[in-house]
Order: sequence, then C-alpha cells, then structure tokens
Amino acid sequence: MRIRLVCILMIATLYLPEVSYSRTFGQMLCKSPGFFCLRVRGNESWQSLWPDDHERRLVMRINRMNTEIWGGMVIAVPNNLRASDDLMDYSPFPKQTTPPGEKLIIFDPRLHAFGAYDSSGILVRWGPASGGSDWCRDLNSQCHTNVGKFRVFSLGDEDCKSKKFPLPKGGAPMPYCMYFNNGQAFHGEPNGLPGFNASHGCVRLYVSDAEWMRFDFIEGPTATNKYRGTRVIVNPYPEVENSDNESSDGGD
Repeated sequence: MRIRLVCILMIATLYLPEVSYSRTFGQMLCKSPGFFCLRVRGNESWQSLWPDDHERRLVMRINRMNTEIWGGMVIAVPNNLRASDDLMDYSPFPKQTTPPGEKLIIFDPRLHAFGAYDSSGILVRWGPASGGSDWCRDLNSQCHTNVGKFRVFSLGDEDCKSKKFPLPKGGAPMPYCMYFNNGQAFHGEPNGLPGFNASHGCVRLYVSDAEWMRFDFIEGPTATNKYRGTRVIVNPYPEVENSDNESSDGGD
C-alpha cells in the first residue's frame, strides 16, 4: 500500500484554537521512505503544484487538509503520484476488519482520519478529519475530542450551527452535524482541516464527506435500530491512554 501525503504549517483562523505547528501529520511523513520534503515557494499553490484536479484532491485529502498553502511551508510529497490512483489505495485503515455486526465510524486523532465500516467489517469510505486541539486558547484548557465508544443521537442539516462557539453566543457553521457525545459532533468544515487536530472538540470533515456520512451512512436513533444510533469509536490521542480525559463541550 502506498501512502502519500502533503504537510503544511497553517495560520490559525478565527475559530481555530491554539495549536502546535511542529506536529503536523504531513511534516512528520515527509521524512519517511517514499517521500521527499518540498518547501513551497512564495508563488506556488495547490493548483500550480498539481494542475490535475484528481491528483490535487488526492494530495490534499491524504495530507488531511482543505486549507491553502503559502511560501515557506514544508510539504511531504510522494516520490510517485499518478492520476489513476484511487483514494482508497491510501487508506490508513485496514480495508477489512472483524465484522462489527453493525455500521461503525472510527475517528483516529493520530491518523487525522475517519473510517466508515459496514456491518460485515468492510471499509466503505475514509477521509481526513480534524479533532479537538491539544489546547484551546479561548477556553484556556485542553479540548480533545473525548476518547471512547459512543452512539449518534442527533442529526442536523446543512444549516446546523454551534450553540457555543465562537464564544459567547455561538453561531459557527457546522453543516451536516451528527452529534455523538454531548456537544461533540462530526460535521463539515469547508476551510478548517489544516493537517492537525484544530477544533474545540468536534470532528471536522470535508463537507462532501459529512454530507455523505449524514445522508448515506449514519443513522440516528429510531425504532428500527432499537433507538441505538450508529456506533462511533474515538481512538486515543498520542500518549493518551484512557477515555476519561476532560474535554470541551465541542460545537466546533
């Protein structure tokens, strides 16, 4: 399996907590076999580096990003990249696992990715994901996504908004929100996946992935599923061993 990713450093946007730029996923990857480190020049962009739409989207997704790059960033570039490559070829999750007996969503903050498995244990989709940050400046605390096992209990549409962030009144867009733990939800974020965990506790996804997850995969609690929404597993953060860590209420 060939894994290819791009890594960057990113300026915090209005709703981004404080983060450590030295631990981006791609920046660590660029020193691995099969990749080289490329420093972006001032006039370069995703579009200029990869004019082919498919190649560019692959590199951005595998890098766990949907933000722009700028001069001075270090990018991890695979030694070989082909337009014929498929995103599933780059999955950080196994393509088959022990059958869970029901649909399952896994979020891994170390991989900065989600994986969606059907009841037979087949990986049907994966994508970039940005979880809760190590530190939220506006909360003056850690704001990790809670680690553990959960179930989706509430579903929203493209107009879903945070009731908490930005402080004090909320209003941050959370399209296709899918709540699984108090105020923490999966949701789309058009420009908020910078290659590291950057939220207040929610799990940010590409908007297209969130829309797919909301309407084509995840189920809320219904009589059909005995009021048990789709199962969610949040894996541990690096050097985090239990699921009892404190975190924000999420909502961003």
